[in-house]
Amino acid sequence: MTISSLSVRRLLLGSAVTSTNPYNPDPFAEAEDNQPDTKKGAQDYIHIRIQQRNGRKTLTTVQGLPKKFDQKKILKVIKKKFACNGTIVNDTEMGEVIQLQGDQRKDVQEFLVDKKEGLELDAKTIKVHGF
Repeated sequence: MTISSLSVRRLLLGSAVTSTNPYNPDPFAEAEDNQPDTKKGAQDYIHIRIQQRNGRKTLTTVQGLPKKFDQKKILKVIKKKFACNGTIVNDTEMGEVIQLQGDQRKDVQEFLVDKKEGLELDAKTIKVHGF
């Protein structure tokens, strides 16, 4: 009978508890496995932030847009409408983030909630940081 390396580590640490016990989680399991289940359909927010660059230059970042929207098309419209340059950055933690040159926080917020020319999103789901 062979002993797996995981069970050897458990024996060395004094924790011979199986991972099926919900009260004593496995210390070697992935971090997501130890977290309690969050509510399905929890409200996701769209975050609009400003970052200071060098001097008076700033970047506006938009993260958390719903997956049903095409980020490239949104960026194209925003760049044309607000006369600024921008790009899409893939972040491991935050996913796709739109970066815009200059302070575009109010303009982007109005664009996201605009019924006629915008995305018609709920204003309650948008968080503007830096005010």
